[in-house]
Formats: sequence, C-alpha cells, structure tokens
Amino acid sequence: MKASVLLKSSLLTSLFVITSCATTKYSEDISKNNYSNLEAGKVYKVTMRDGSPKQKILFRNIVGDDLVGTAGKKDSTEVVIPKSNVAAVKDTRKARIGVGATIIGAAGVAAIVISSSRAN
Repeated sequence: MKASVLLKSSLLTSLFVITSCATTKYSEDISKNNYSNLEAGKVYKVTMRDGSPKQKILFRNIVGDDLVGTAGKKDSTEVVIPKSNVAAVKDTRKARIGVGATIIGAAGVAAIVISSSRAN
C-alpha cells in the first residue's frame, strides 16, 4: 500500500514539473532577460505588460530591442513586439505536451486506485 502512495505522489510531482516548464517570465529590466531560449520557427504566445491581449507569434529573430516574427504559420503578417512590453512567453507546443501528460497521468492514477481498491 505504501508503494502505491509513493508511486502516485511521484507521478503527480513529475506531471507538475513537466507542465511548469512551458512558460518563461521576464522582468521589466531588459538587460537582465535572456531571450536565447526562444527558437526560430516555433510558435509562442506572448503576454504583454500593458494588459493588451496575448499575441501569438511565429518567432523569427531578435532585432535590436524587438522580437520579430509573423502572426502564424499561415499568416505572413509581420509582428514586432518590443522586449520592454514582454511579461511572459509561453511555448504552445510544450503546453500541449503538458496537458497531454496530465491527462495520461490522471488516467494512470485512476487505474492504480481502481486496481488497488479491487485487490482488497
């Protein structure tokens, strides 16, 4: 029984770790921020400091103090976001993987609980 509880808690902990890696937050001081983790060709959802709506961007590169990309894979409208206005950047691919992992983990925990309740 103790091994079952240990397995459940380690599974849930690993799921939280996986899902927490999807968002990178940035400070207001641009010189302290490291944008090197942004990869060209990936879609990111950018949260703005000024409260404007989140913006999806297919990241291309950094030009001066701006993030440059397009509005999406099919939309070639150029998007320029000043670094000073970036509060957080979320990798949409990692977020989807995290949601999938959470669902699979929850199903696994449910299966363990059901099987352990039937064994008693």
